Amino acid sequence: MNIDESIAGESAEELYESAPCGYLSTLPDGRIVRVNQTFLKWTGYSRDRLTAARFVDLLNVPGRIFHETHYAPLLEMQGFAHEIAFDVVCADGRILPVLVNTSQTRDGSGTPTLRRTTVFNATERRRYERELLEARRRAEKSTSDLRLLNDTLAERVEAEVAERVKAEEALRQAQKMEAVGQLTGGIAHDFNNLLTIITGNLELLSRHLPDDASRLRRLAEAAMQGAHRAATLTQRLLAFSRRQPLDPKPVDPNKLVASITDMLRRTLGETVALETVLAGGLWQTRVDGNQLENALVNLAVNARDAMPAGGKLTIETANASLDDAYVAGVPEPVPAGQYVLLAVSDTGSGMDKPTLERVFEPFFTTKEPGRGTGLGLSQVYGFVRQSGGHVRIYSEVGHGTTVKLYLPRLTGTVDDAGETGRPTMHALARGEGETILVVEDEEELRAFSAEALRELGYRVVEADDARNALRALDEAAQIELLFTDVVLPGGVNGRELADEVVRRSPRTRVLFTTGYTKNAIVHHGRLDPGVHLLGKPFSYAELASKVRTLLDRAK
Repeated sequence: MNIDESIAGESAEELYESAPCGYLSTLPDGRIVRVNQTFLKWTGYSRDRLTAARFVDLLNVPGRIFHETHYAPLLEMQGFAHEIAFDVVCADGRILPVLVNTSQTRDGSGTPTLRRTTVFNATERRRYERELLEARRRAEKSTSDLRLLNDTLAERVEAEVAERVKAEEALRQAQKMEAVGQLTGGIAHDFNNLLTIITGNLELLSRHLPDDASRLRRLAEAAMQGAHRAATLTQRLLAFSRRQPLDPKPVDPNKLVASITDMLRRTLGETVALETVLAGGLWQTRVDGNQLENALVNLAVNARDAMPAGGKLTIETANASLDDAYVAGVPEPVPAGQYVLLAVSDTGSGMDKPTLERVFEPFFTTKEPGRGTGLGLSQVYGFVRQSGGHVRIYSEVGHGTTVKLYLPRLTGTVDDAGETGRPTMHALARGEGETILVVEDEEELRAFSAEALRELGYRVVEADDARNALRALDEAAQIELLFTDVVLPGGVNGRELADEVVRRSPRTRVLFTTGYTKNAIVHHGRLDPGVHLLGKPFSYAELASKVRTLLDRAK
């Protein structure tokens, strides 16, 4: 090691030890293997006392219970946890309020190896909360005294208190929805990997069955139908949790509604009349057109189910402006400004107030068992919120329901407006001997991708992480396309790998795949410009089409 490297190592160690926050490294069973000087100074423990102790043993009794029943299972499921409040019992018996952020690393086989925890001193924050609570108590006492002096003032104070209670309830609801969203997003990510393996191998199996194996083919088709239903459910979970990768483009809502009218009429059936009222001079919006179609179809299906004896469904478009007074009265944060409104109204049975209060919760449904997942409206809500919009629902028992989708107005130049609908696919487009580097740490998933690409006529080089991928790149004569998962082991993610591959081989095209959006190629729920993504689970035909399209563009 040279002098510069030694100095850099000492500087990094000094920064770690004297950082303004505490740092802990623990094994999967919670035993502490490393702790910095800041945390030792806060708590009064010696380094020897904490080494090999468990983090949970430093907490007070309520903290231990929460750790075992909520925190540890959440961390095991999704691999991270943020902004979790605990009370640490110090060496002298003092209670130290802290906020912790923890991330869990895994090895190439997926086995947890290490947990890294950042600890923030929340003493001042806790003191501020106590002072705020005391101020509220004093205000309530003052309100009681003033009630004796001025009845009119008392009414205004009561109204203010009621508004605060309403805001606090809205905050609790938002926190609950966010927690459920984190859990469902983590579950959906793991399911997407599994479903890609299942559906991919079912497709390969079906393609190799002999023509006279009709019974086996029927069994394979039944399994595939079940897998597709699971994939749809997974997509809805990601939509609700606002973690689906969106590819927004300028959209003319009038054209989009007109393009799906025939499909909606077939979906609604003969007993439901469909009417569209499309505004002239309608603004445009920037959204994922395919997901907006899905949202409208979901709303239409819900409306149809609310009109078992028939009725009327109306889809309206309009320009709308949300002012400061309006946005101040809604529970979730919504910027004031100009929006494009799509309203879907039915003449069905309607909903009462308790149902309306829960209508966007995942898995909540008023339908009979087996007739719905309870994810239709929550998917619509998640998509619109992820797109920067706002959803309101109005309903009255016996008089129908109206759902209003507010999507932000598109400002600036519009070059590709009106591009809606699903892209056409090259039907099982064949390869021309090009070489594709497949990088995927899930062995079964990598095996399916490689086998499918070989069947399509490509040469395939496989790697399970970035280091082996770069070695394969150096050894290969030419790699025409890199097909890589975004989340990779070894400390280098798919985006960083792609940047290095393109630096070494500028003509190599890049296709990403992922089952989750909280990563290096999706920010604020939207794909980075110029990024090509094949979301999991993907089919044989989708893989064939996407790969062929990218390679043809390179010619």
